[in-house]
Amino acid sequence: MVVASREHLHVIPEEDSSKRRQILDGARKVFMDLGFDGASMGEIARAAQVSKGTLYVYFADKCALFEAILEQEALQFGQVVFNFDPARDAETTLRDFGRAYIHLLCRPGGGSAIRTVMAIAERMPDVGRRYYLRVLDKTINRLSDYLKAHVASGDLKIDDSDLAASQFMELCKASLFLPFVFQAAPAPSEERMIEVVDSATRMFLAAYRAK
Repeated sequence: MVVASREHLHVIPEEDSSKRRQILDGARKVFMDLGFDGASMGEIARAAQVSKGTLYVYFADKCALFEAILEQEALQFGQVVFNFDPARDAETTLRDFGRAYIHLLCRPGGGSAIRTVMAIAERMPDVGRRYYLRVLDKTINRLSDYLKAHVASGDLKIDDSDLAASQFMELCKASLFLPFVFQAAPAPSEERMIEVVDSATRMFLAAYRAK
């Protein structure tokens, strides 16, 4: 099959960006409904309301499409403003971060990308590795840097800030994320998220606040 190049299509940048978003929106729905293995380029073209020829102009295959969706996920994560100003007190910062973090993880559709990555990571480890580094590892590192600043000021007593950052993030997910991502329960309520994050903050500071 001969596919036209972008140059031959004479696509202006705004139209190019809009069409790409249209394709990604369609692909996201197909991946959510059918999973990575069940998705096909034909199904994605139908969902995006484009021809298969147009689809192949933008993406070589469904792996490239899925990687682009993961890149969107990483960008969405990066656009969430976590206020890690070292001048802020630890309790307020941890509580605010925890609430924003769990909101992001448990938003509608938020578990779909993670479920799909988990399903294919064993046979496509590069995909899983890139998702972890782009999304989760960056957040751990930012929180760890904040904790290190408060260790230096004497507010906190932590030997391993990377470990402590991961521990806090896991505490915030307790009883919320796994039931959600495995579709055993709906997205948690606002009240429940606040309750869990507040408990996580108290537990964390009980362990790491300088005496």
